Amino acid sequence: MTLSSYEAKDLFQWLTDKEDILVLDVRNPQDFNRFQVESPYPFDMINVSYYDFMEVEEESVAKVAKDRPIRIVCAKEGSAKYVGEILVKHGFDDVRYLTGGIKTWGNLLVPKLLHRQEDYTLYQFIRPGKASCSYGLCSGGEMMLFDPSRNIEFYFEFAKSQACKIVKTFETHLQADYIAGSRMIAEETGAEFCANYSDFKAAKTNHKTVTDGETHSFSKGGPDVTVMFTPGHTPGSTSYLIDNTFMISGDTVFIQSIGRPDLGGKAVEWAIILFETMQKILELDDNLMVLPGHYMDWNEATDDLLFCLPFGQIKARNKEIYAISKVDDFIQFIQDNMRPQPPEYGPIRLANANLEQFDRERQEELDLGKNECAATAYAKAQAAA
Repeated sequence: MTLSSYEAKDLFQWLTDKEDILVLDVRNPQDFNRFQVESPYPFDMINVSYYDFMEVEEESVAKVAKDRPIRIVCAKEGSAKYVGEILVKHGFDDVRYLTGGIKTWGNLLVPKLLHRQEDYTLYQFIRPGKASCSYGLCSGGEMMLFDPSRNIEFYFEFAKSQACKIVKTFETHLQADYIAGSRMIAEETGAEFCANYSDFKAAKTNHKTVTDGETHSFSKGGPDVTVMFTPGHTPGSTSYLIDNTFMISGDTVFIQSIGRPDLGGKAVEWAIILFETMQKILELDDNLMVLPGHYMDWNEATDDLLFCLPFGQIKARNKEIYAISKVDDFIQFIQDNMRPQPPEYGPIRLANANLEQFDRERQEELDLGKNECAATAYAKAQAAA
């Protein structure tokens, strides 16, 4: 019996394949409760602190089931290896530790094919640890990215696997909940970085300002990408329409709820703007496939584990919100569902505007944890629980 390692992508595959494993998280309870592994399907996970294994070894080992594979998670890797060695010593057969610790789960991107036709393919990159989605559009050997994360090596490798060159990278808004990758990708590849002036006017980034209604095209045909301003979550929130079929909605339209307009400290002012945007998007075709920037849980996914739904179905799911016909009532809805934003959001905004930069370890700390971008009573209840 020997201890071995595994990677975050392996864990995601085991969980989606519904393999009978036990995930043992050995971080302290506070860190475990703040952010933990989640799966599309139920699975068994327990939290027994690394310190408990140090101080009360026999009692801690007794809490771990011995009849199935054990997959250990810790903060940085070392604690998981230590606990794994203890379990192997106690006769456990199949014990593995997560390489790189929980941060590798937080940075994991899972590519999923959304749509393929003769002249283009569209991919959704799901980030389970952040409950967020970025997108890749490929045509004629070129690739456009939308809301990439800072795991830029993943996008480089994926583009290579598709025999594509990254030519443009778009931001739907100045992100607050994760460190974005567009600036870094543009610097590494020479791709054009496109963003809305209203969000990026103070940013120290070499970006191209987009205008409402303009289109972006590939060199050799393929679909058009049309810019659609959808302010409210932020003043510069922007959606992108692909082939008049898909809407990359950023943090404006979610499958469950809408983007909260209070993160900038101007809840009433931005709620008024978001209400006006809602009247605009209500005119969109019900068959338009919405591709959100975030999700709240895996219940929003399709049977194929994609986060994609026709706008008509989204309106039906959120009829209480979309039925609000008066701006004052909408403001009240927002105020009723306001909650404190995570303290990491301020520094993340500075990083994304390139007004301040942090070392790799600090970036990992800031970037860990699920998003808090939806305006919803569900999220408020979760925060109070």
